[in-house]
Amino acid sequence: MNDAPALTEAPTLDARAIADLAEQLDKLLRLRTFPIGMKLFEDKAAMEAVPGLRRPPKGKTFSTCQLVTQSRMAGFTLGITTENVPAFSSCSSVIGLDAPGEIYTSGRKMEGVWFETREAAAAHQAQMPRVEPKYAGLAISPLRSARLDPPDVCLFYGNPAQMILFINGLQWRNYQRYDFSITGESACADSWGHALKTRKVSLSIPCFAERRYGGVADDEMLMACPPEDLLRAVTGLQGLSKAGLRYPIMPFGPQAEPAEGMAKSYASKS
Repeated sequence: MNDAPALTEAPTLDARAIADLAEQLDKLLRLRTFPIGMKLFEDKAAMEAVPGLRRPPKGKTFSTCQLVTQSRMAGFTLGITTENVPAFSSCSSVIGLDAPGEIYTSGRKMEGVWFETREAAAAHQAQMPRVEPKYAGLAISPLRSARLDPPDVCLFYGNPAQMILFINGLQWRNYQRYDFSITGESACADSWGHALKTRKVSLSIPCFAERRYGGVADDEMLMACPPEDLLRAVTGLQGLSKAGLRYPIMPFGPQAEPAEGMAKSYASKS
């Protein structure tokens, strides 16, 4: 069922237009948590001027995935700098607040833990997508609040069925094939790291740390994309919905003869 208003002409994608898209996305995919936005700032004062911004308490640090969860579940608008994330993590280097330290790039940090050898650990670090280290801060906020004007990227968590329909929406009007990377541990590099760096659609399987510290559920995946791709996907999801292709996907049954269902799902509507 879809009661979201149909999109006609592409609106200007300011913060309010993106907030409206997030509301439509939520209705179309029945998301559990808020879609959020991220925006990088070269000037710390500009970040601190974001309305309703909260900063982590002085002396307290969080992993980026914890801060993302605070925003998508509690609705917080958060601003972070290098002092707000653990110094021993690679969180800040993924989002361009600094460069990774030698303990990471050499492979010493993860040798014998996530990787058998130092060489494998160093290769992991070398291949991680990272934003150029030139930023002073990052703001995270639910899209519905319209406080990031506009966000650099939009993100939401969902299950695999929701993700494939979102991708179907992206492909509805202008088809393209998507290939997504898998870093393994440090999967945030595949989602917000890759999307912030390239401004391209980025799907990830959240890693151990995101699930242990960020509270990501077993069935959740993470989608990140620029605002214009959010518009494209929502437009496509609305088109799919009119054709009867909606979330949740009604099971037809593994022992039912499929012709009747396929006649509706795959036959031309023209």
